[in-house]
Amino acid sequence: MTSENFEKLLNTLVSVVIEDYSIHGPGLIHSLNCENKINTMMATRFLAKRLHLSFNSNGSRIIFKLRTVRHTVRYSTVSDKLKTVANGPGLKEFLIAGKNLPAVELENNSVPYLASSQYDGNGRKVFFEIYGCQMNSNDGEVVNSVLKSANYVKVDSIDQADVVLLVTCSVRDNAEAKIWNRLEHITAMKKKRSKKRGPFQIGILGCMAERLKTKLLEKEQLVDVVAGPDSYKDLPRLLALTRNGQSAVNVLLSLDETYADVMPVRLNEGSVTAYVTIMRGCDNMCTYCIVPFTRGRERSRPMSSIETEVKLLAEQGVKEITLLGQNVNSYCDLSSDPDRIKNAEIVTGFKTVYKRRAGGARFAELLETIARAVPNTRIRFTSPHPKDFPAETLQVIRNYPNICKSIHLPAQSGNSAVLERMRRGYTREAYLELVNNIRESLPGVSLSSDFICGFCGETDEEFADTLSLMETVKYNVAYMFAYSMREKTTAHRRFKDDVPEEVKNERLNTMIKVFREGAAERNSAFIGKNQQILIEGRSKRSSNDVYGRNDANIKVIIPSIVIPNSTAGEASTNRHIEAGDLVMVNVTESNSQVLKGQPLYHCHELI
Repeated sequence: MTSENFEKLLNTLVSVVIEDYSIHGPGLIHSLNCENKINTMMATRFLAKRLHLSFNSNGSRIIFKLRTVRHTVRYSTVSDKLKTVANGPGLKEFLIAGKNLPAVELENNSVPYLASSQYDGNGRKVFFEIYGCQMNSNDGEVVNSVLKSANYVKVDSIDQADVVLLVTCSVRDNAEAKIWNRLEHITAMKKKRSKKRGPFQIGILGCMAERLKTKLLEKEQLVDVVAGPDSYKDLPRLLALTRNGQSAVNVLLSLDETYADVMPVRLNEGSVTAYVTIMRGCDNMCTYCIVPFTRGRERSRPMSSIETEVKLLAEQGVKEITLLGQNVNSYCDLSSDPDRIKNAEIVTGFKTVYKRRAGGARFAELLETIARAVPNTRIRFTSPHPKDFPAETLQVIRNYPNICKSIHLPAQSGNSAVLERMRRGYTREAYLELVNNIRESLPGVSLSSDFICGFCGETDEEFADTLSLMETVKYNVAYMFAYSMREKTTAHRRFKDDVPEEVKNERLNTMIKVFREGAAERNSAFIGKNQQILIEGRSKRSSNDVYGRNDANIKVIIPSIVIPNSTAGEASTNRHIEAGDLVMVNVTESNSQVLKGQPLYHCHELI
């Protein structure tokens, strides 16, 4: 090989390494087709020695990857990463033989077959249908923001829509069945639509999109767009691609997408409550749960972006904000304090299947920051994991009156053997000890929980332990379900769904009965007491009543009447009760679901 050929080859290899390293980070394996295997092998070995590269040869291809360079800088966007690399030293600076090599210019390659101007919605009308958890509600608002910036317009009627987007849930089979039925109905509407109105597009977003992408596009052919939870920013492009009858899919999961740079546009602008997602994904890997496979690994939004959003919501008149995450209290913002040495604490008696992250701002710090930022706004959070309730978090909840003394504490089962099969990371005894600690730290706290009956191999005796746990704790609120096996989960691979459906349904009915007995007893303790409630709107059952929720997150129904504007009670300051008002109520009736009472006066601050 001549020196001139060697220099050309070396330039090519260095260019490839710099480009791939700057775009994709270290560790990426890159392949080159080689016309002259022997000469290329010689040059590559020389380059590998200089760069500390490891490589393997296979036929006429040379594969190499960065071996010793460690990537420690964190970037919020790809553009930030490219900018940092472009401004820093080139790879040639680390080569003895590379001092005289030309600098390599990084190119910003755009997709050639679709100009960005074609992403414009040109005023096309979008209708949203939200299914499942609160995370999906907030995802709908993220999508609304993305599409609004692309000149799409949200409408409140499907009959007006050019695009129908279903934000879906895949946690249980019943949830998916509802969506399949709805898709058939919407597809029938699409076939009847006049061509003069332009294309009618149907999109499936969220968890079901990731889990059933092949069935949705290839087998059923009911949808135009399939977009997973981490690909919402790509929706303008996907919708542009599918206007002529094609289908498009993007269900790639991300390790860093949190939509921190997207300010959600609320779907219900008149609501006095709002959701703010603070983290996405889950690392717990419970054996029954599909979430890690549809939502990906845990990653948290920067605290500053969360604080900015909650302040904006408060300025818009929102009176209650719920912080959301699949494992909300494992929040860890590494961007704010990456060098912090202290590890996250977990409750004694609990364990995890993954290595806990070191450093970063934790949930207790975020909770305190938000409570101080919006002192006149109620703060709730869901859904937590019991392991992530250290004393520090409980202390913050106790210290701030605007943080509601209502904690969701998912148990799933009351039997230690079942909890082990579920890979929950705790025993019945550890869970009960945590309940006692919470009630000691937060007197009067209300507890809610999740329960699954009929999990793989659950015996009558094991189910009886769940009932006894419910009788012992007496939850104010509970969400109960019969087990529904999901593909991809550990339970699907390792266990057998061997509890008959009729047994599951019988156990579910028994659980509901036991819960209601305990909840009725808990709620009866409110009778005769005054409760501050936040009015949310008009009662569905009577136009003469309004409803709200107390600090314990229990629904309270009161008559819509004129009441004093303060405790002073002057007639001149009386006014009607409206959504967003804080009202002091004397509770007169209760059952397992709701409280009823008599409104006393308007409140001007949280107590």
